[in-house]
Amino acid sequence: MADEDLARITEQLIELKVEHRDLDEVIGRLAASIEADELAIKRLKKRKLRIKDMITALESRLIPDLDA
Repeated sequence: MADEDLARITEQLIELKVEHRDLDEVIGRLAASIEADELAIKRLKKRKLRIKDMITALESRLIPDLDA
């Protein structure tokens, strides 16, 4: 894998991890609110899961293939 590909993937990972963490904080604040909007919380949780899947996929691309 080329160095610029590694750099691009690493940059994407950092951005996704920041967004994932931010969503976690927003979900926590919304859930703690008395007037919590359950639909909004569900949507944010789905987005957070999609981001987690994207992070996992990118991290697996960074693992070098090993010859069996």
